[in-house]
Amino acid sequence: MTLVIGIDGGGTSCRAALATADGSIIGRGKSGAANIRTDLTGARASIVEAARLAFLEAGRDPGLMAATPALLGLAGSNVGTYRQQLEAILPFRRNVVKSDALIALEGAVGDRDGAIAVLGTGSAYMARTGGELRSIGGWGFMVGDQGSGARIGRDLLEETLLAFDGIAEASDLTRAMLAVFRNEPRDVVEFTTTAKPGDFGGFAPMVFDHAAKGDVVAAKILQRAVRSIEDSLRVLQLKPGDPLCLLGGLASLYMPLLPQPVRDLVKPPLRDALGGAVSMAARLFRSGEGADE
Repeated sequence: MTLVIGIDGGGTSCRAALATADGSIIGRGKSGAANIRTDLTGARASIVEAARLAFLEAGRDPGLMAATPALLGLAGSNVGTYRQQLEAILPFRRNVVKSDALIALEGAVGDRDGAIAVLGTGSAYMARTGGELRSIGGWGFMVGDQGSGARIGRDLLEETLLAFDGIAEASDLTRAMLAVFRNEPRDVVEFTTTAKPGDFGGFAPMVFDHAAKGDVVAAKILQRAVRSIEDSLRVLQLKPGDPLCLLGGLASLYMPLLPQPVRDLVKPPLRDALGGAVSMAARLFRSGEGADE
């Protein structure tokens, strides 16, 4: 039986699905983070482990990995040469690396027109109009990814230190955040030395929780994040009736905070990003196009 692998790798986790040539999933696996820009070696390990678990769940020998083509949608693949570096060291028969936003769009709307806002550890936007693709963001939380979990976590740490220094207003949120680091601001700084996007993103739920309780600092962080989402969607020039899918772990938390015109556009996705990767893998490798991607 001919098999294909779809991979969805982000800043928090990596998911794999083993499927038949028609796209029917027969096994799944999940492992650690797979952002190839922030940790190429670690991402490769996560990808291989997720694929191995998918083979095992399907009752197949993981050794067949070397005979199986894979399509991978990965965070960090839109900049630099990380994609090419990874493709050279993966164990699959063929490797096609795409952006995580593209497989998310494929999963959400299929091959039709529509748009997505990915709001997870990172953030990115993509729209297809008349078959033409347009992408926005996905630049990483140090210089972009506004509204992402990683950016929210980074902003929270910044606000916490500003409050500690008396420059900005303190709140229950900043006090709770500082308590995580034993009320030692130097430990906050040390955390940032080695922390990855998923580590920063782990603090995002605290911000939403405190915002719901009326915390002024949490509200300030989320207001800034919501404005960035609105600005990004405005650039996509969506029209009434254009399907917009909100994806990622923060999508449901953002939904009630968005203005009504945006909420009116939101539709449920057809499939998740992993389903999109599998669909693309089945289509590409069935047609033979994947050999030259």
